[in-house]
Amino acid sequence: MEKWSLMAITVLLALTVRWTVSLGSYSGAGKPPMYGDYEAQRHWQEVTYNLPIRQWYFNTSDNNLLYWGLDYPPLTAYHSFLCAYIAKLINPDWIALHTSRGYESQPHKLFMRTTVFVADLLVYIPAVILYCFSLKETSTKKKASICCVALCILLYPGLILIDHGHFQYPLSLGFALWGVLYLSYDWDLLGSVAFCLALNYKQMELYHSLPFFCYLLGKCFKKGLKGKGLVLLTKIAGTVAVSFALCWLPFCTDMEQIMQVLRRLFPIDRGLFEACMFSSPPPHCKLANIWCTLSVLIKIKNVVSPQTQLKLSFAVTFLSLLPTCIKLTVQPSLRGFKFALVSCALSFFLFSFQVHEKSILLVSVPVCLIINEIPFMATWFLLVSTFSMLPLLLKDGLLLAYVVTTLAFLSASVASFSIFEKTSAEDLQLKPFSLSLKGYVSWFKSFPKIVRSLFLLSVTLMGVLSLMSAAVPPPQRLPDLFPVSVSIISCLHFLLFLVYFNVVTLWDSKNSRSQKKIS
Repeated sequence: MEKWSLMAITVLLALTVRWTVSLGSYSGAGKPPMYGDYEAQRHWQEVTYNLPIRQWYFNTSDNNLLYWGLDYPPLTAYHSFLCAYIAKLINPDWIALHTSRGYESQPHKLFMRTTVFVADLLVYIPAVILYCFSLKETSTKKKASICCVALCILLYPGLILIDHGHFQYPLSLGFALWGVLYLSYDWDLLGSVAFCLALNYKQMELYHSLPFFCYLLGKCFKKGLKGKGLVLLTKIAGTVAVSFALCWLPFCTDMEQIMQVLRRLFPIDRGLFEACMFSSPPPHCKLANIWCTLSVLIKIKNVVSPQTQLKLSFAVTFLSLLPTCIKLTVQPSLRGFKFALVSCALSFFLFSFQVHEKSILLVSVPVCLIINEIPFMATWFLLVSTFSMLPLLLKDGLLLAYVVTTLAFLSASVASFSIFEKTSAEDLQLKPFSLSLKGYVSWFKSFPKIVRSLFLLSVTLMGVLSLMSAAVPPPQRLPDLFPVSVSIISCLHFLLFLVYFNVVTLWDSKNSRSQKKIS
């Protein structure tokens, strides 16, 4: 009973923080003509409730795709319809066709915030709790340790600020987390269903698709493709096919419907930076991936054609994640799977096509899952990931919430894991790598001190730049100085983290030992 009492207190604290953040501003509040993501979610409710399914993804007189047209998979549309059905019962004006555009009122804000809160409470938070209970003992006080891990995951500021501040639903990440949880219990079919739901809610879950695929394929190889492995592979393939068929069934009336949905999900003709087409300042100024950072020096859009951009980003992304995927397939383990989720998602974020600044959450949630294994580096990454979204958060008026939630998360991590005491090569999972360099690198003896100094320098830099972005007007000749600085500094951090996570994954000897359980 004690562990459940501690967990209940943890969840109550997390819910209180979420609700407090939700009382503030949201994306695009009072900013016509496009408003923001809040209006996009409301508009999708308007469209899905008032129009037949065959018109949801098509440009018509009643559905102007240039005004927040649906560009997510069917499960998002179904969820919008469900919310719209409830909204209709409360106040039909909220989703009235055409006349509800840009609708803003306190009752409607309460309704919309509540829908996010409920989604969090029903999908994401239960997955986090059960995941934490599934972890092995991480300290001499298991009950306290489990609750500490849960507290740090649930207090991660990036997800709170985007979901309950900016405005977004946590369902795709929640479904993906359920998939990880099911796979940790060897419930491979349920894990496949959960990830299919995640992918059919948001196509950005493709960031996690290769680790899921490689891990399950590796398990089938280990069991033998002439025996149990072939049976498992057949079951998984059938489960995935049925899951997708059920999600897409209403759109399978003709091929044009399917193709139109796919065109909306993957608008490759729009270019490398289109994901933030309605943002201000220009998207390249506030996105911490490699292409946007390089565009500060080289105007990629003016030099390279859209098709070449697509091929280049695909090639670099594929090559950057290939080593991790090969190792996960050859040596499948749950630990390797979780680290692969991080490194592959980070590769997608840094190098892939049409990335949004919020996509860093697809990296951050898997990092949360390994915070008990590498608390120092996980905490550092999660702080940087939140910082990388600073221009978006400032635009939404979330400065105070950003500062408070970031300090709360850092305090929780320091108190829970004593992160400054866990900076040795062994604590950072770098001992196998350091042994391979024995005789070549002498500074590993002072490694903990170097890492702590870099962390403090990084946090100080992020703090100063956050303060300047909020309080200091930029030079007239360089109006985007602070957003560009945030994106470049964050990108450099992420590149170093990508190297780190790949080193940990590729040199990890624990994977080969833990795969015996799979065999």
